[in-house]
Amino acid sequence: MQLKDRKQNKKSLIIEAAARAFASRGYNGTLIADIAREAGIGKGTIYEYFPSKVDLFFAVFKWFVRMTETEAKVSIAVLGGSSSERLMALNDALLRSWLDMLDMYSLVMEFWSASASSSMRQRFKQAFKEGYRDFRQIVSTLIRDGIDTGEFQPEVDAESVAAALVGAWDALLLQAWFDEGFDPLTTSRKFMAVVISGLAARPQVV
Repeated sequence: MQLKDRKQNKKSLIIEAAARAFASRGYNGTLIADIAREAGIGKGTIYEYFPSKVDLFFAVFKWFVRMTETEAKVSIAVLGGSSSERLMALNDALLRSWLDMLDMYSLVMEFWSASASSSMRQRFKQAFKEGYRDFRQIVSTLIRDGIDTGEFQPEVDAESVAAALVGAWDALLLQAWFDEGFDPLTTSRKFMAVVISGLAARPQVV
């Protein structure tokens, strides 16, 4: 294995260990020493890759967002069929992915908190802005594909629907985190069925 690959693997190890530590202890309650123990490395090694806890926390945030976006893109790429089918597949892939990481969902709360923190506000607000924008783009592109093929109504505002869907997915996971008895996957499927029905092009009246 080349030196570059070894360094990348070590960096990934640190980020994933930090994600687990921040999820269980919170940002303020986590020490670099805690992350080092979680990763099975020396504290000094972490500082070779990340100058501060803030930098490492931000790296965890980017890792979390990247995993979600990758899941979204892969779920669309591997499935053919109609835009409706791909929207539902995207819904299922995202919810399953997030549910697999539900024990780490507290990270999202930490990220939101960081976006309001005086020391990290601008950095996280900008990152959130870019992350939401990119994700809305994925969804709106799917909807525009449906409009172009005549599957969805031509007057549909793809960007507005995409923004609402991203917000709905966020809210469903938040409810699942607070309420263990809540089933976000089933709920999201029923919700998506209504959304897709509303998007569907109406038969032409002759």
